[in-house]
Amino acid sequence: MHRIKDLSKIFFVLLFLTSCKTSINNDETPINSEVNIIESKNSEKKRMEIKFSCGDDRISEYLNDGWIILKEDSQEKICTWKSVPATKDCDMEKDKGCKITQPDKIGEEKIYLLEK
Repeated sequence: MHRIKDLSKIFFVLLFLTSCKTSINNDETPINSEVNIIESKNSEKKRMEIKFSCGDDRISEYLNDGWIILKEDSQEKICTWKSVPATKDCDMEKDKGCKITQPDKIGEEKIYLLEK
């Protein structure tokens, strides 16, 4: 019985210690959105990652504003999709199950890493 009390005390102490969470200060934000601005506390420089897709390239607006391109990358991206019939005798209006969606226009997505 005495061992069970000792084990339960140890269990509760471990539970208490593992439930405490430390706070971590991250300076960088995740790169999931179209535009991300990262400010570094040490260097006072701003960095931005910006993406332009399918012929929409407005990088000159940022260059005129004083931004400098650090890195440029491009990759293929599907701009529009179209629906086509799966077979010759398929009526897409009546039978939605025979409709296939495939890429219509393929363009380029440009990713710029800028610094100011």
